[in-house]
Amino acid sequence: MSKTGGSSPATGTAAAHEAMVPDVDAAAALLRTKGPRAVIDTVAAGRAAVEAWLAEHAVDLVQWRRHIHANPELSRTEFGTTEFISSWLTKAGLNPQKMPGGTGLICDIGPADGPRIGLRADMDALPLQEFTGLSFASTVPGVSHACGHDAHTTILLGTALALSEMNLPVGVRFVFQPAEEVMPGGAIDMVAAGAMEGVDRIFALHCDPRLEVGRVGIRVGAITSAADTVELVLDSPGGHTSRPHLTSDLVYAIGTVITGLPGLLSRRIDPRTSTVMVWGAVSAGKAPNAIPQTGMLTGTVRTGDHATWSLLEPMVHEIVDGLLAPTGVRYQLNYRRGVPPVVNDEQSTRMFESAIRALGPDALADTMQSGGGEDFSWYLEEVPGAMARLGVWSGHGEQLDLHQPTFDIDERALSVGVRVLSNIVLQAG
Repeated sequence: MSKTGGSSPATGTAAAHEAMVPDVDAAAALLRTKGPRAVIDTVAAGRAAVEAWLAEHAVDLVQWRRHIHANPELSRTEFGTTEFISSWLTKAGLNPQKMPGGTGLICDIGPADGPRIGLRADMDALPLQEFTGLSFASTVPGVSHACGHDAHTTILLGTALALSEMNLPVGVRFVFQPAEEVMPGGAIDMVAAGAMEGVDRIFALHCDPRLEVGRVGIRVGAITSAADTVELVLDSPGGHTSRPHLTSDLVYAIGTVITGLPGLLSRRIDPRTSTVMVWGAVSAGKAPNAIPQTGMLTGTVRTGDHATWSLLEPMVHEIVDGLLAPTGVRYQLNYRRGVPPVVNDEQSTRMFESAIRALGPDALADTMQSGGGEDFSWYLEEVPGAMARLGVWSGHGEQLDLHQPTFDIDERALSVGVRVLSNIVLQAG
């Protein structure tokens, strides 16, 4: 992974993007002579203006990302990050609005009337110790930006500042969201606070360490999965293992559910929906000759199909009841719905594709549906939109996964992200 960030020379796919607009000098002159709001009468002029901004502020992007990275904050405690973003937006003459509770904010630019595009980034970190050895590694013990939210936030800040210097064809709302890493997610709080009022369509980027920097992946349809949690607490009178007929055999009942619930779900749900149920933890008993009185099972149910997601909770209750009824074991089933799948609608996906293609002939990449959950899906319950995957791998060395304590990004991806989100806005006119 690159440790030098924006100062690294661009190579490979990324190199093509560094020179995608030839008239950067002219755009810079335009911004200097036309005052705080440059007249952008063509998409090409807008892209040139973004390139001019990046030429001046690429180092700032890296510094902002490293500041956020070194000062991570857990879900719903992102007070410092919120203040950091707010201060930069305010310095640019914008009017950011903090959300109730003091974490998260929105900021509008562009025409007040007519269509408005939403662009979203998440800001929270993970309860995970960092082991990257970076000079700007987390200064908070046990907390780190191992999912790339520091990059997401930086890219959205850069996009807001770059576009704020232009007269735009559409309105834009920048949504800086807290608490993506906890279920059911801070997006629900943002929607409840009015963050989506007046927004017609919304877009987001997410770091992808499997894609080389300079490439962005997108697909029509589900790109993430719904992720629900199942907790099953069982109890019985217990007893001696020599006399299971005189009690309810709790361990046998647990085994029945462990194999029966995933198996029956696979026979009740269309396999094309990518639905999977997996147990993550099981506990019961200590002695080999005693049937325990209590036990617990926990696991997750995931699906890539929105309609199937609505069917899962009652179906799980029905199947568990049928499996345990003959055993005589009592139980309590706690089914916690997480987030819906992120389902990219076709028009928003085409807008994303056009914005990505503008970077160069090799920029657009295919991507697979992920089994992970993402609370960006709550915004898509309100308006259409799409999420794309931003390549952050340097192209050489190990491809580290998200949520690993050694996760890092190639910081050239920051400028790529600003280009893509800016293109969506500029081309919307």
